[in-house]
Amino acid sequence: MDSDPRDHAAIDENDDEMIGAETYFHSSTSALLTEERLRRKLQFHFMNPIEKWEAKRRIPYKFIVQLIKIVLVTMQLCLYSVTRYHHVNYTWDNRISFSHLFLRGWDSTREINSYPPTAGPLAIYQMDDFYSTIDFAFDGYSNISKAIGSYSYPNKDNIMSDMVLCLYSYKQGEIFGFNESYIFNSEVVKSCSNISHDLSQGGFNSKSYFETQDIKFSALLKATLEFSLKTVNFRSAGRISPPNCYQFDITILFDNQDHDGQMVLSLDAEPLRLNCKGVIEYISGNEINTLLRSILNYLVIIICLLSFTLCGRAIWRAQQLKYITESFFKLNFDKPLSNGDKRKFFNLWYIMIIVNDILIIIGSSIQEQIETEKFTSDQWNVCSVFLGLGNLLVWFGVLRYLGFFKTYNVVILTLEKAAPQVARFLLCAALIYAGFTFCGWLVLGPYHLKFRSLSTTAECLFSLINGDDMFATFTIMSNKSTMLWWFSRIYLYSFISLYIYIILSLFISVIMDAYDTIKLYYQEGFPKSDLQIFIGDTNFEEVSSGIFRTGSSESLGGLIKDLCCCKQIHRSYSTIPPTNSKPDQPV
Repeated sequence: MDSDPRDHAAIDENDDEMIGAETYFHSSTSALLTEERLRRKLQFHFMNPIEKWEAKRRIPYKFIVQLIKIVLVTMQLCLYSVTRYHHVNYTWDNRISFSHLFLRGWDSTREINSYPPTAGPLAIYQMDDFYSTIDFAFDGYSNISKAIGSYSYPNKDNIMSDMVLCLYSYKQGEIFGFNESYIFNSEVVKSCSNISHDLSQGGFNSKSYFETQDIKFSALLKATLEFSLKTVNFRSAGRISPPNCYQFDITILFDNQDHDGQMVLSLDAEPLRLNCKGVIEYISGNEINTLLRSILNYLVIIICLLSFTLCGRAIWRAQQLKYITESFFKLNFDKPLSNGDKRKFFNLWYIMIIVNDILIIIGSSIQEQIETEKFTSDQWNVCSVFLGLGNLLVWFGVLRYLGFFKTYNVVILTLEKAAPQVARFLLCAALIYAGFTFCGWLVLGPYHLKFRSLSTTAECLFSLINGDDMFATFTIMSNKSTMLWWFSRIYLYSFISLYIYIILSLFISVIMDAYDTIKLYYQEGFPKSDLQIFIGDTNFEEVSSGIFRTGSSESLGGLIKDLCCCKQIHRSYSTIPPTNSKPDQPV
């Protein structure tokens, strides 16, 4: 019996619908699997090291490296600090000794830093005092063997070397005060003379020695008397460290740039490290000391390089994941990621760690050069700046891991929340502060010790904000001008009242407002962005269930592979297809 053609048509139509439905089902399932895979990848990316360990049993390499780095860097810093303290203290004490030996009129009261200063500047006021000061320095240099310190001349035969006197003068500078006239040429001319004298012929007389040079004090800007001494520092010697040898380049400065009738005297001693040729018993100790310190320095450099590599790799992978996520959002939700969501992929903690890695590597390299005596100049301060800043940022980096706990994260979130408001507030406060600073420097500078320069004015005002030394600031104002005395009172009262009672109170209220907002978020929940809505919540059961371990490449082999090929993530997700039925779009 022949079948009805309409029945065949109906059957074909039903088959087509079934095939279409099956194709649509497989396509939707594949797209959903890809979406779920991206969601899992984002969830894993924003987990803390403990959750990542629960999810994939992945060793927290960066966390372990940071812990090792903290220990090594702190050990290095402690050893370097002790050595640097002895070095700076030794050079400063020698400078005090040189001041007693070579500076005429120096006394022990000038060695104490006190506020207000207990003595005025060391200065000379007569021409004969200028020559007497040179004679005193020459006499002390020629009789250096009488000093308690074991000082020697820089010559190999230990014979007294020449002292060098350099004069810096205007090319022409004559003053005729009786008829208010002068002759002046602003060009500065430098002239140097080697001072040598045969001690067997008697004492040295600089006035007769420079009699033909005709020094004009009205044109003299400054003069420097330069000479050198060698010595050995036994203080640093120990069971594993040898003595250090130094050459001190000493400079006595006669400062007459103000031309105010007084020539200020000062002494400076620049240490120059030398290679010692000491007793043989210290050679083995020197090798042990150098070896131990070098091993520590190289370990620090290696761990910092590893930290730099891991953090750089993490930043690169985060940017790749951001690109993939943004493409997915544009393709499926017809909207890009917001700027706030994009910033979540840029971890500033990693940037800070990379910066401290660079600082510590540079500082450790300089320290290694210092300890192996390859640097002859004084590089201790430069090295300490790099190591100090690097160590500061290393300890700051610990806050990142404390932020994974709710109790400690309140502080970090409060600072993050208040940062924009604080920045705007500080900008306005800084403008007011700058106005008070320039005004105080200009008006009170000549009459008040704390307002002599722009920097001391800013420091004085900052101290007043914190309630430091208020009464002394009021009382040491000079009474030379009654008008300015009253002005200083109005100025100081206005500044203190404005900053302590108003600006500081507003500043605290800004911080407290951010703190209250964070506390409210902890009670009622944090506002979620589109990215966080897409990722969803991850509970402990999901993390520990093993769903994140499928196809994991987070093992040590995967880590090495990623280091060799940073585009692995991009290749894995570069073929994400659009979903045929779009999921619920983030609000």
